[in-house]
Amino acid sequence: MTETGELFLGMIAFAVLVMAAIQVAAIFAGIRLARRVDALATQIDQEIKPLIANLTALSSEAARAASLAARQAERFDRVFGEMVERVDKTLAAAHAIVTGPARQGMAIMAGAKAVLDAFRSLREVSRRRAAPRPARDEEESLFIG
Repeated sequence: MTETGELFLGMIAFAVLVMAAIQVAAIFAGIRLARRVDALATQIDQEIKPLIANLTALSSEAARAASLAARQAERFDRVFGEMVERVDKTLAAAHAIVTGPARQGMAIMAGAKAVLDAFRSLREVSRRRAAPRPARDEEESLFIG
């Protein structure tokens, strides 16, 4: 081998050695990075678990509150419906109490009016009988036709 060949062979050996050193350094850097990522993941996991637990508790409380609100709304609707029904019954009873005697009073007044009208008509009939009748000629003169 010539000196130039040996020089190139030495340069190749040095280049391979540098590449191997770079690869070893990259492997160590990768291992170190993996450890840091693992530590970061562990830290995040430890910090996020309580947050997730709090969110889970919060969502269950929200669901319970919504359920209670729905039950209260149903109860309010039922109570309001019963109240409306009772008010209707009370108004109907009050109406019957007020209109019953009023109807009876109106019936008595109508009966009294009928009696008075009957007396008036009898009186009118007796006046007509007692009044002198005009002659037939006078009635015919009043006839238009």
